[in-house]
Amino acid sequence: MSGSEAPESGAAPRGPSPPDLDVALAAALVRHGRQGRVALRGDGGQLGYAELGERVASAAARLRDLGLRDGATVVIVAEKHADVVVALLAALRAGHCACIVEPRLPTDELAARIAEFGIDHVLAGSRRYADLAPAVGVPVTRLATVVRSAGGRASSPARPAPERAALMLFTSGSTGRPKAIRLSRTQLLANADGVVAHTCLTPDDRLLHLMPLHHTNGINNQLFAPLLAGASVALIDRFRADRVTEQLARYRATIITGVPTMFLRILPHLGRRERLTSLRLLRCGSAPLTTAQHEQIETAFGVPLIQSYGLSEATCTSTMNPLEAPRRGTVGTPLAGQQISIRDPASGAIMPTGQVGEICIAGPTVMSGYVGHSDTAPVRDGVLHTGDLGMVDSDGYLSVTGRLKEMILRGGENLAPGAIEAALSTHPMVAEVAVVAAPHPDLGEVPAAFVVPAARDSILDHDQLREYVVQRLGRAHQPEYIATMRRLPLNPMGKVNKNALRRKVGDG
Repeated sequence: MSGSEAPESGAAPRGPSPPDLDVALAAALVRHGRQGRVALRGDGGQLGYAELGERVASAAARLRDLGLRDGATVVIVAEKHADVVVALLAALRAGHCACIVEPRLPTDELAARIAEFGIDHVLAGSRRYADLAPAVGVPVTRLATVVRSAGGRASSPARPAPERAALMLFTSGSTGRPKAIRLSRTQLLANADGVVAHTCLTPDDRLLHLMPLHHTNGINNQLFAPLLAGASVALIDRFRADRVTEQLARYRATIITGVPTMFLRILPHLGRRERLTSLRLLRCGSAPLTTAQHEQIETAFGVPLIQSYGLSEATCTSTMNPLEAPRRGTVGTPLAGQQISIRDPASGAIMPTGQVGEICIAGPTVMSGYVGHSDTAPVRDGVLHTGDLGMVDSDGYLSVTGRLKEMILRGGENLAPGAIEAALSTHPMVAEVAVVAAPHPDLGEVPAAFVVPAARDSILDHDQLREYVVQRLGRAHQPEYIATMRRLPLNPMGKVNKNALRRKVGDG
C-alpha cells in the first residue's frame, strides 16, 4: 500500500488473546502482512507488516547468535527509527528483556545503570557505538549488525514463559535517581489489549508518533497497541510544534497521542482546518490538563480529546475516557481487567464514592516491584499505591486532584497545586502555569506560581493574578511568589519539570 492510497478498513477483530505479547504480535504481523498493510512510516520510507515480520525474525536469530543468556536484558541506544522498533520486537521474540533509553543518555549514566540494574548487552546506533563500546562494562554491538544483516540460526529455542520479563522501563526520576521496572510479556499484552479496546483501534488508523521511544507511552500505547490492531505508525524523529500540521497532512494521521504541553504548543501553529480532516481523536496523558485547556485544544483541533491516566508501575495506562461517553475534567474509566480504588493515605481503608484519597491500582498490569529495590516498592498485597490523589464518581470516572508529595502545607492547611493551576489557567492572560511549594519562615510552605503569558511580550499584573485566585479558591491559595516565564521547563518526557522550578524558588 503506497502513501497515497486510502487506508484499509473492515478487518475482522482478533480472537481471544494468548497470554503473551510476542505470540499476539507474531500473529498480527502475519495476519496484517497478508492484507498488504503498512506497519511503519517515516522520512526513510515505509515498512509493511510482512517485511517487518521478516526483519524481526532475522534480527531475533542474530540476537541468539550473540550467545546471550536466556532472558538477558538488552539496552537499545539509538535515534528514533524503524530499526529501533525491529530491535525491540526481536528482543521480545528471542526471549530477552528489551530496554530503550534516551539516545543522548550520557555514557557515564548508562554505565551506572548497567551496573546497578544487571544489564547484559547494548545495541548501539551509529552515533553512539564509538563512545559506548569501550566505556560501559558490557558487550556493545552495532544496532545495524543485528537489524540489517541477513542470516542467523534458523532454529528457535523453547518459547519463554509468559511471565518472563520482556521490557525494562526507567521512571522519570522526578524525585531523585531513576528506578527500573521490569514488565512481563503478559502485563504488556494486558495493557495493549485494554488500549485497543478503549480507543477502538482498527487497521484504518494512522498514528502520528510524536513521543520518545523510551517513554512507556511511546512503546506500549503507540507501538504495541496499534501493531496488534493492524494500524499504521508514522515515526517522527523529534517533536517540533511548528511541523505537526504538515506531518498530519503528509501521513493523514487519525490519532495523535501527547502530553498537555505538546498540544498547547501546537495550537499557535495549526493551519487550515481542512488539513486536519483525517483526525478522529487526540489522546492526552502523563500530566494534568485543566478543563479550560481541554476545551481550548478540542476547539482548535475539531476532534475529541481523550484523557487517560497511568503509571509505568502499572505498565502504562489504567484509565481512559471512553470514546462514546468522554467526561471533561476526568481521566475516564478503568481499562479491562484493571481495578481502581481510592484509599485513605494513612490507614489504607477504601474511601466512599466521591471522596478524595490516594489512587490505587490493582490487576494484571501492576508490577511486582522495582529492580533491586523491592523493599521500597509502592505495591502492597498486589495493590499499587500511586501517590496520586483523586476521586471516583458514581459512574466510575476517575478525577486526579494532585500528588501526595506535592501538597503545599501552609500553616497546617493542605493546598493542592493542581487546584491553583486550574484556577490560574482560566485567566485570559495566562497560557501555561505551574505551581510548587516555596519555603516560608512563618507558614512553613506557600504557593509559588510560574506563569507563561498568553501574549508573548505582555506584562502580567501579579497582584491581579493573586486576587483572581483568591476569588476562586480563597485567600490561603493565593501564590506568595509569581514569576513570569517565556516557557516552562520540561523533562525528557515532555512533562513540566517541577524540580527545576523548585530549584528556582530555592535560588531566589
